[in-house]
Amino acid sequence: MSVATLLLARDEVERLLTPDACISAVEDAFRQLALGQVPPPGILGMHADEGSFHVKAGFLALDRPYFAAKLNANFPHNASRHALPTIQGAVVLCDAGNGTPLAIVDSISITALRTAAATAVAAKYLAQQDVGTALICGCGGQAAAQIRALLCVRRPRRILAYDQDAGKAAAFAILLAKEFAIPIEPALDLAGAVGQSEIVVTCTTARRFLVTTKMVRPGTFIAAVGADNEDKQEIDPRLMAGATVVTDLTEQACRIGDLHHAIAAGTMTAGKVHAELGEVVSGRKRGRASADEIVVFDSTGTGLQDVAAAIAVYRNALNAGAGSKFTFS
Repeated sequence: MSVATLLLARDEVERLLTPDACISAVEDAFRQLALGQVPPPGILGMHADEGSFHVKAGFLALDRPYFAAKLNANFPHNASRHALPTIQGAVVLCDAGNGTPLAIVDSISITALRTAAATAVAAKYLAQQDVGTALICGCGGQAAAQIRALLCVRRPRRILAYDQDAGKAAAFAILLAKEFAIPIEPALDLAGAVGQSEIVVTCTTARRFLVTTKMVRPGTFIAAVGADNEDKQEIDPRLMAGATVVTDLTEQACRIGDLHHAIAAGTMTAGKVHAELGEVVSGRKRGRASADEIVVFDSTGTGLQDVAAAIAVYRNALNAGAGSKFTFS
């Protein structure tokens, strides 16, 4: 007997999976990982001439055991050269009890939502409670999701938006200001913007660090989101060495994250990492220790987040009767 597989497009994912729901799903997934209830997720990456591909996969048990694998293409020059998104791909969600494909889901929306959810979970435990200014560095496809998720756990009094393309930052600030009742302003000076901010989120395609030790004020929480392959870097290795570092997965961050660059520069070892996010969420390791502590969350992106988000959107789709059904047979 064939079981129908759901096909879920980008607009359906964005309609069915709210930031709050995705944050809750991702937080629970990290907790399960820290408690040893699920195995560590896996990753495979390969480079093409103009970009890269990666496969991220993971298991998670809720009402039944699930497995998901996400194939993502990351081509940074797509927007300027081909009028295509930087990130493209699909998530395949399966029943891990019998192998049945349950859903095939657009990965652009899943990636943005689950990455932003991890930032929000980290900020919940590691950022200061009182936030005057939050800064988003990089106003591409990930930026709006980052702000929406962050506002679920912290309420900054204003948001600054920085991009190498000043016009892009200005347009982004105007667009998002219509959505939120919080002032959103473009920032022309990165160093000045970082220095004013209690929360800094970097979601760029940078290949050389852009946030340095001298820019950062005491007590800052930094979510370093962009370094999801070994060639990308956003945070000064000296800043990493002087901060409390929390990773999504330390082993993975040692290979592809900003931690990877700090280790290569000789400023850090893996042993100096304070915790993985799941350890903080589960209470096995402490969160923020003081108002002056600088905390860096090295977010490399995991298959655990993908499977958590895919399950949530799949279950919501079933309840809503959404998606297109098809069978492979």
